[in-house]
Amino acid sequence: MQQPPQKQPPQKQPPQKQPQSYRELEALMSTEYATLSKRLQQTARFMLDHPQEVALATVAKIAEQADVTPSTLIRLANSLGFKGFSEMQQLFRSRLVDELPNYTERIRAVRSATGETPDSTQLLWEFADANRAVLEQLPSRIDPESLEKALDIFEKAHAIHVMGARRSFVVASYMTYALAHVDKPALLVSGLGGMYREQLRAMSQHDALLTISFSPYAEESQRACEGAKQRGLPIIVITDSHLSPLASFADVVFVVNEAEVKSFRGLTASLCLTQALAISLGMRQDKAREKAIQQDQQRNP
Repeated sequence: MQQPPQKQPPQKQPPQKQPQSYRELEALMSTEYATLSKRLQQTARFMLDHPQEVALATVAKIAEQADVTPSTLIRLANSLGFKGFSEMQQLFRSRLVDELPNYTERIRAVRSATGETPDSTQLLWEFADANRAVLEQLPSRIDPESLEKALDIFEKAHAIHVMGARRSFVVASYMTYALAHVDKPALLVSGLGGMYREQLRAMSQHDALLTISFSPYAEESQRACEGAKQRGLPIIVITDSHLSPLASFADVVFVVNEAEVKSFRGLTASLCLTQALAISLGMRQDKAREKAIQQDQQRNP
C-alpha cells in the first residue's frame, strides 16, 4: 500500500521588517539565534563578537576569520531580512562611525581590522573614486519636483535660516555663504556661545529653515526642526535616510548618499546639492528681476 507523503517541516521565514540599526540587528540575532543552523549560529556569534572586523573587512576576509564560506554570510543576511550581505554590513559600519567619532580611534580600528596601512596616494584614489560614484548617482536620486518645491519655499521666504551641527556644519556654512552671494538673506544657526535657542527664536513666520543632518542626527538639529514646525515655518531637510528623525518635520526631504571609505564619510554630494540649490535660486531671482524691469518699462515707456 502506498504510503501517504510525509509533511515537510515549514521553512523558516525571514523577518518581515529589516533591521534599521546595529542595535536592532543585534537584538534580532539574539532572538533568532536558536532557530539558526549550527553554521549560521557560528557565523552570527563571530559577527557579534568581532563587529569592527565585520564593518571593515571584505566578505572573503570575514568568511576566512569566521571559518565559514562567503555564501554562509549571504545566507545569514538573507535569513535576517536583508537582500545581501553588504546591506547587513552597512549597519556594522554605521555602528563604527557612531561609536568611534574620534578619527584617531577610527584609523586605529581600520588598521587593526584590516591589517593594512594604505599610503596617501592609495587613499586619495579611494576617496576620489568613491566620491565620483556618489556624484554620478546624485541627479537620479533627487526628485525634480522636490527641487522645484524647495526653490519655491526659498524664493518666498524673507530669510533662510541654515542649521547644521558637527559634521554637517561644513555644508550649512557653505550654503549660508552661497545664499549671501545670490543676494538672499541667510542666517547660519551656529550656536555660538551656546545660543541655539536665541538664534532660532529670531526666525519670523515669513522665513524658512534648511537643516542638514546625518546619522547619528544631532539633537540640536532635531530641536530646531521641531520648533520651526510648531511655529508653522516651512522646513527643508538634507539627510541620509527617509527614516531620519528629521524627515517627519520636513516639507521637502532630500536623501543624499555620501561616499564612505574605511568608515570615513564624505560630504561631496551634499555640497553639490546645496550649490545647485543656491545657484538655481540665484537664476530664478535674476529672471524675476529682469521680468519686473521689463514690465516697469512697458508701463512707463
